[in-house]
Amino acid sequence: MFLEAVAAVCLVWYALVIVPVCVIGYTQLYRWYSRPPPPAVCLTALPAEEIPHVTIIRPVKGLEPRLYECLAATFRQTYPRDKLTIFFCVSSRDDPGFPVLERLLRDFPGFEVTILVEQEDARLQNEHGDNDNGVGEHAQLGPNPKIRNMSRAYREAKGDIVWIIDCNVWVGKGVAGRMVDKLCGYGGKRRYKFVHQIPLVVDTASETADSETRGLLAPQLHDEGDGSLHVASTSTASTDLRNPTDSHSGLQHILQTGGGRLEELFMSSSHAKFYTAINTVLIAPCIVGKSNMFRRSHLAALTSSNPARAPGIDFFSDNICEDHLIGDALWKKPQPFELEAPPKGGKREKWGKHALVFGDIAFQPMSSMSVREYIARRVRWLRVRKFTVALATLVEPGTESILCSLYGAFAVKTLPFFRDWFGISPSWTSFWTFFALSVGVWATVDWTLYRRLHSAKSIELDSETPDFARPPRRARWGGTRRPFREWLAAWIGREVLAFPIWAWAIFGGVSVEWRGKRFWVGLDMKVHEIVEAGDKRRD
Repeated sequence: MFLEAVAAVCLVWYALVIVPVCVIGYTQLYRWYSRPPPPAVCLTALPAEEIPHVTIIRPVKGLEPRLYECLAATFRQTYPRDKLTIFFCVSSRDDPGFPVLERLLRDFPGFEVTILVEQEDARLQNEHGDNDNGVGEHAQLGPNPKIRNMSRAYREAKGDIVWIIDCNVWVGKGVAGRMVDKLCGYGGKRRYKFVHQIPLVVDTASETADSETRGLLAPQLHDEGDGSLHVASTSTASTDLRNPTDSHSGLQHILQTGGGRLEELFMSSSHAKFYTAINTVLIAPCIVGKSNMFRRSHLAALTSSNPARAPGIDFFSDNICEDHLIGDALWKKPQPFELEAPPKGGKREKWGKHALVFGDIAFQPMSSMSVREYIARRVRWLRVRKFTVALATLVEPGTESILCSLYGAFAVKTLPFFRDWFGISPSWTSFWTFFALSVGVWATVDWTLYRRLHSAKSIELDSETPDFARPPRRARWGGTRRPFREWLAAWIGREVLAFPIWAWAIFGGVSVEWRGKRFWVGLDMKVHEIVEAGDKRRD
């Protein structure tokens, strides 16, 4: 009786939760990512003076693959340049990415654009004139490096709308206008408090550090002879430079460079399905901090409770998952105007909480990411999320193909319903047959979805579109970015690693590595930097 009850729960999870969610995500992705989206209403129907001003904030840390192309996309938007204020934020002038920022300012004159250096922000300095790193009772910001990087840009933003885009993300030329359309409800639509894009990773060929900086490599890297090294994707260090001529066996090569392929696979299959489905039914906030737009006034109204932190993004500087917490606050807490009584005889406008800008993709090019880096990246996400969205994190393994198919197979083998109605014997043969069929169908769905998202059918192509956002040219592979055998190997590797990574993240500790620093995450969701000397914690 007990086993039948467990099997019934497994059946409900498999058939009434996961299958419908996958169907919703799959159909929505095919619906919205099969053709380029239309031009923004705000740019085609509004008078120029009514187009809202947008401040774009791009935090930069180190060298990233295709950094120049990603940041240049900021200037290539069809949004009026006099309605844009652009801030590039960097921790110091010695950052390897700083020459790229200087080159961009020379290549794109006529924009209101500023490079802001964290070390030169007086608000972040201690009594000795040094960066306080979020340490000490008088520190005005916590240790979150991304918030500290962006704080001044956010304070000096022009207008109410801010668009925060990671430095390693490329977006199409019409994205700014369509995000404003969705946020402001142009075209007779509902207005929203927070809008975002679906992220997609593309594993690209690596380039040298000299090439990435357009020949303007930071002096300290030239001195170290690193100009010929290739830039690799990393989330644990600020910059990762590799020597591609180092000899490795087949297995060593996979371990050294296979992480990007696993990430590419994950973001265009499992993550894409669930991300799109949840943002379709809107039962809970589900965002990734790659490309997000919201109003400063809305966030300020919800973040004035801590006198030690200024309202806005500074409020979240003690946390490491600022993107989720910002979205969560705008989702859960009503704005003051929503609590006011509607005018007599009138009706209160109903605002939407979050909205995914369907059709547009936030591309993240990766290169030479190791499997270890991939695992560290997933562990960091999970260890942060286990304190912020505990229930969703705990059930996450059941959304993966292997464990979910085991649930379904157990239900088919155990419940009398399948024997009485379908004549399926309660045997291990039935169990493994169902499991194999389920995993096979799952892989087929993911393969077709991968081909659709990487077809670039929804991208507005022009001469400036980089190769990683263009349609694949490999006709001999049926127009797909990877041959099926190569894709299948990555799919199996990703699925097999999913549960061990989850188990290690949940039960293996609370420390994470992020951009060259180590932190530990507390039950209160606050993050504390770990000092290397003596491995003592910094509060």
